[in-house]
Amino acid sequence: MDGQLSATLRTGGCSGVSLVFRRGNTASRRVGAVLSSPGVTGSGTTYAGDVTRDDVSPSQERARGAALGLPATGAGSLAPFGRRIGQYLIDAVAAGLVTALFTAPEAPRLWSLLTFGVMTVVFLVLTGQTPGMRLLGLRLAHPHPGRRLAPWRAVVRTALLMVLLPALVVDADGRGLHDRLTDTAVVLDR
Repeated sequence: MDGQLSATLRTGGCSGVSLVFRRGNTASRRVGAVLSSPGVTGSGTTYAGDVTRDDVSPSQERARGAALGLPATGAGSLAPFGRRIGQYLIDAVAAGLVTALFTAPEAPRLWSLLTFGVMTVVFLVLTGQTPGMRLLGLRLAHPHPGRRLAPWRAVVRTALLMVLLPALVVDADGRGLHDRLTDTAVVLDR
């Protein structure tokens, strides 16, 4: 039974398991190595079967953004999730500070959400970047490069971003639902 499971894992025949271990997770390589341990070398980097090293991507793995025609790394590639979270936090704090200027000595409360929305839409339409994106070297890519982002795309994207949940529902490329619905992507600018 162990030999059959090992063969299934190596060939990707078990879709549930292969989905869990796809996308660069080295655990799948180690599972294959443990199940067929006689072929493991002493260095720990060459395994039995068709996986030879931990740092080599599996052949079925495609680069993030490849389906969108974006480069795998460097300027124009999809922004990492951590940078996008940082950009969101910078923009949210900036919106809170701007709102606090008008509501002082009261707390900004939900007015800062309105400021966040207006600020985001205006900056995206005019420059293609929010202040947080500019600070972290990001920009918004859309279907018509060289032209300004359509206002409807900025409004819909920002409205969904303000709800926050669509931004946390990501696809295989790491794009949030708000980006998928508006045909946009946050990419590295530098």
